[in-house]
Formats: sequence, C-alpha cells, structure tokens
Amino acid sequence: MTSSVQTRGFDSRDPGVIHRFLASTYGTDLRIRAEQTGYHLVHQRVDTGPFALATTGQTARLDIEVGDLDGLVVSRTRTALVDRTCEGTAHRFGPGDVFLTTRPGRPFSLHWEPGLVELCVLDLAVLTQVATAAPARRPGQIRFTDLGAANALLARQWQKTTSYVSDVVLSNPSASVQPLVVGNAARMLATAALAIFPNTAFTDETAEDRHDASTATLRRAIAFMEENADRDIGAADIAGAAAVSLRAVQLAFRRHLGTTPMAYLRRIRLDRAHHDLVRADPQQETVSAIASRWGFASHSRFTARYHASYGVPPRETLNA
Repeated sequence: MTSSVQTRGFDSRDPGVIHRFLASTYGTDLRIRAEQTGYHLVHQRVDTGPFALATTGQTARLDIEVGDLDGLVVSRTRTALVDRTCEGTAHRFGPGDVFLTTRPGRPFSLHWEPGLVELCVLDLAVLTQVATAAPARRPGQIRFTDLGAANALLARQWQKTTSYVSDVVLSNPSASVQPLVVGNAARMLATAALAIFPNTAFTDETAEDRHDASTATLRRAIAFMEENADRDIGAADIAGAAAVSLRAVQLAFRRHLGTTPMAYLRRIRLDRAHHDLVRADPQQETVSAIASRWGFASHSRFTARYHASYGVPPRETLNA
C-alpha cells in the first residue's frame, strides 16, 4: 500500500492567476491588494494528505484578507517581513520567526513585504489524534492561546523538525510513498506544533489514569500493536484499543517496561523488518525499501538501530 505524495510548483506574474491559485490551493476565501501590477509569486509545495510543506516568495507589498484556512498553518519567515492581525490583535514577524498564521477557522489579515515564507499545513485530525486524552474523555476542540512568535529555541526546534521531514522523508522516494512513513511524519509535525505553541490540548495524568496503567492494559496494547504493526497507527489508536486514556497507556509502558508505546511499536516494526530481510531475495529487494515499508525513513538511523539490535548491518542479513 502506498500514499499519494504530490509535488507542485507555481510561477506567475498575473495577479488574477495568482489569486485563483492561492484560493484553490488553500481552500479559502481571500482578497489580495498589491501596490503594483504584474508582481511575481513563486510557490513550491509538497502535499502528502495529512500535511503539506510549502515555500512561497513574492516581489510586491501585499495586503491579504483571509476568511479562514483549512487546517493549522505554521509559518516561518526566511526573508520577508509579515504583519498579521487576528481577532483584533496585531503581530509583526521577521526573518527566522516561527508563528501560527491564525487560529484554525478564524479570519485574519496580512501585510506581506517582498520575500520568502515557509508554510506547514497540518490536518486538524492529526492534531486531535496526537492530543486525544481518552476514547471516553475526548477533549474539546484544541484552542491555541498565543499567536505570537515562538522563542528562538523553539523556533530552531520547529526548523529542525520540518527540515528532517523534508530532507529525509519527502526527498526519499522509496520512503515518502509509504503510509507508515507519512503517518509518522505527520504526527511528528503535530507533536512539535503542540509542544511549541501554547494550547489547551494536554492535561496532567489523573488517579484514574494511574489505576488504569495495569499489566492488563499493557497486554491489550501490545496485542493491538502486534496485530496492526503494518498499519499507520499512533499512540491514541493504541490507547483506544486498550480502552484507557493516552496518559494511562503511556504510564503503563513506562511503569512496567521502562519505555513508551511508540518506542515499543518501533521495536515490533524493527523485528518485522528483520524477518523480511532474512526472507528477501537481494536481487529483488533493498534494505531501504524494506526499512521504509516498516516506517523507517532514515536509512542511517535504521542501520544503526538494526546493528545495535542484531549485531550486524541490515545489508549483511539481506545478502546472507
């Protein structure tokens, strides 16, 4: 099974064409006013479904009014100055700043000076999946409480995360089409966004969570992972299958095994990759293809983990 990863480029000096492109790409009502006609806009975007990464640059002073956006949009300025107003509050962002373009579903306006901006568009369902507290105690809609720029340390964390996804995941043809790789990358971006921008998603563990962190919960969670390791599942799916909260399943793995649910799942997938390497025909299969099939996007990281676990590099197992 593969995922559809689409790379699209756009380059125009026609304001009408630019307007239609931006409106259709970002699924929103918008108005653009420019201080000059025939300005130049270049847009490169990689779309995976649950998330998209884009770089866009233009040569004019633009005033843009937007009704709303599909998903959560995280912006990082490379060279541009951007003034953004949302819900009556204005912020100015300069090169290197990382910020939320708006709260999901809320209108906003921009004054965009000439320059480059990077965008990450995240499906809200991925944020909900990462932040889900429990099947029976789902939180309300996630609300982001601060639209200012992230501090310098968190901005660098965001840049490293997006660079990893772009350079290692999306630039690797054999990996980027694998649903496990795309799903892992989407959750990585969502986790980073929730960690960087203040929000209402996370709560402390409760007495119920501590009670539910039992060996029975652990057995249910492990059985689910063993049966579904080839599917794009996350910690919230594991908690749901175990019929406890996300906090409880995390506490169960930490308490009884000294690890996390996702680290345990990676171990299962590493074992499955080992099994495939043992059985594979080296004339028909490659280490990279088998690794990406089981959700390992980085060949070097997979090789290091495999060698640490099995004492030999994966290529040696494949060629044995």
